[in-house]
This record gives sequence, C-alpha cells and structure tokens, in this order.
Amino acid sequence: MSAENLYGLAAIAGLALVTLIARTFFMLPERELPMPDWLKRGLKYAPLAALTAVIAPEVLMTQGALVNTLQDARLPAVLCACAYYFWRRGILGTIVAGMAVYLPLHIGWGW
Repeated sequence: MSAENLYGLAAIAGLALVTLIARTFFMLPERELPMPDWLKRGLKYAPLAALTAVIAPEVLMTQGALVNTLQDARLPAVLCACAYYFWRRGILGTIVAGMAVYLPLHIGWGW
C-alpha cells in the first residue's frame, strides 16, 4: 500500500472520528446542559441563518460574481416564492410557486 493511500485512509478515519465525537457530544450527558437564556434565544435563529447562508449566494451570484442583469430567472422566482410564503405561510406552496416561475423563464426563454 502506497503512502498516498495510507494518508487518504488516515484522513477518512480521522474525519469519521471527529464527526462521531461532534454528533454524540450532546448525547453523552445524563442531564440537560445549562445554557444562559440569551444563548437559547439566539439558537432559535440558527436554522434560519444557515438556510440564508446557503440560499443567498445561490440566488444572488453567478460564477462567483453578483448577478448583473435583471434577466435572471432566479430573481423573479424568489420574489414570487417570497410573496406566496408571506401570503399563505406554506413551504410546499412556496417551492411550487418559485419553480412555476423559474422553470418557464429558465427553460422556455433561456434566462
């Protein structure tokens, strides 16, 4: 077995160990860990912040640069999806509304 293969296997084993420890860390204590109230309130916004961090660059950027034209199918799709969400508060309908605008613009008109 070559040195490269050994390094690769060691890296995989190390990453698996770190993942295992990180995911089981909160299951090890027998009782709930005490947290300050400000931290509990802040953790409520963590999923929204993570979702925004993933979606915003995908919508606002193309190949590492900001979108520089309004003829991008993602922009009207996001606006319609947001409008639907604020109107009905439904996740599935939001996805359907966004895709109903995005697909015709992107596939049909080539935006």
